[in-house]
Amino acid sequence: MPAPAVPPAAGPAASAPAVPGRLPAVLLMAGSCLPVLGAVLIAPVLPRMQDHFGGVPGSAALVPVVLTVPALSLALLAPFAGVVVDRLGRKRLLVVATSLYALFGTAPLWLDSLHAILISRVLVGVAEAAVMTACTTLIGDYYSGRVRDRYLALQTMSASASATLFFVLGGALGAAGWRAPFWLYALGLLLAPVMARALPAPAPSGAATVPADAATARADAATGPRPFPVRRMAGISLLTFFGAIVFYTVPVEMSYLLDDLDVTSTGAIGAVTAAASAATVAGSVAFTRLTGSPRRRLPALLLLCAAGFLLMAIADSVPLLITGAVVNCVGTGMLLPSLLTLAMSRLDFADRGRGTGLWTAAFFLGEFACPLVLLGGKGALGDLASAVGLLGLATVLVSAALLALTRRAPAAAQPLPAPEQP
Repeated sequence: MPAPAVPPAAGPAASAPAVPGRLPAVLLMAGSCLPVLGAVLIAPVLPRMQDHFGGVPGSAALVPVVLTVPALSLALLAPFAGVVVDRLGRKRLLVVATSLYALFGTAPLWLDSLHAILISRVLVGVAEAAVMTACTTLIGDYYSGRVRDRYLALQTMSASASATLFFVLGGALGAAGWRAPFWLYALGLLLAPVMARALPAPAPSGAATVPADAATARADAATGPRPFPVRRMAGISLLTFFGAIVFYTVPVEMSYLLDDLDVTSTGAIGAVTAAASAATVAGSVAFTRLTGSPRRRLPALLLLCAAGFLLMAIADSVPLLITGAVVNCVGTGMLLPSLLTLAMSRLDFADRGRGTGLWTAAFFLGEFACPLVLLGGKGALGDLASAVGLLGLATVLVSAALLALTRRAPAAAQPLPAPEQP
């Protein structure tokens, strides 16, 4: 068994570790925002970067990839990061990965080759995969029950709010040159030592992960570690992939939908994007007040997202388009933490790193696939609004299928809620 998964000695303290204070939670929220920084920070300076590397063959395609390749790298490598998390330990990997994130992220400050910068961005994605997986896994380790749900919702809120902040900072720093925004990656060098000092070492908790007696422990040691529950995670991973497409449609496509309605002002587009981001945060806040099983609420949340898509598809005015976007984003703000809490409820301590890695990979693959899916729909149907409407109909069908599965599933098959920590 990996060292982090070895159960502690029996006793009350072993089964109910103390809940960490506020500083560890703040550090985990900050770490969860680092991959968002990589996704949006340099977007405002891409035109300047394109001008700088204009003489490089293929720069028209390579420069935009500088922005997107970390997300693809993260998606492909998150499952492997999950394996490393379970084997080497969550805290150790998080501290090392945060330091490497700063090193690779600031590399374009002194690199003069576009291809070398691309390699550094791939390595940023590798570090992001480890950071995101370790942060989410530690949230699952430190907290349980409603406390865990609230922190997972706060993780979503932090990521959504930081996206807007990083976009503004990237634009402001970009005024000093296309390299300037890369200085923000040095934040990792400030976070890593504080994480090393302030984050407590996680330990398994709860009856599902702590053997009842010494005989059970000896039996586990004799039979070796049990296999990872692939079937248990396959369904939620597929659903998360689809949920990520739903989640990113408004942020990715809103400017194009506004352009189709003859709205070209960057100020107006920015205001609408901010309103949609605020709606996502509002949905995350609403999630913390929801009760009951995440599995049972998913059909309703998908239906709310679908209603927003359908309003956007038929919108012939900006107010109706904004209304549809807000409805959709309120739904996605509740959808994302619901998917994550459902995944966490199916994972024991020894599997949590790998399970979180799979979930993270599914989510970021969905982010990468979102514009490709809608581009294909636009090509088939003739315009983007119709493609969004088709995605809305697909979301209705997924909601109906989940509702049917939920009603047929026996009560015993429902995941048991984790106990509330003191």
